[in-house]
Amino acid sequence: QVQLVESGGGLVQPGGSLRLSCAATGNSGLINTMGWYRQAPGKERELVAKSTRVYSTTYAEFVKGRFTISRDNAKNTVDLQMNSLEPEDTAVYYCNAENRWTGRPEYWGQGTQVTVSS
Repeated sequence: QVQLVESGGGLVQPGGSLRLSCAATGNSGLINTMGWYRQAPGKERELVAKSTRVYSTTYAEFVKGRFTISRDNAKNTVDLQMNSLEPEDTAVYYCNAENRWTGRPEYWGQGTQVTVSS
């Protein structure tokens, strides 16, 4: 199986930056796309950004130009650089990996809290 471990969340002021990191361990050969989702209180979990093994990226419209996803296949890591953070970005951020055989987002990290507040 696959385990995902996240780090890098915290409290930041509006306009500030944070970098989230996620490392995959276990049978990383099961993984295709890796990415980040978020869930704010009272809202559904939503895609933030994702990257395939060949570094094709997808971003949610609400983060374009502010967030950058980067992936290292050799290290089985995926990072999310978040700039110009807004209070609306406050959420629990989850690392995710899709099973390369099913195409489903089967693997999840434990989540890391990001709070944007003055």
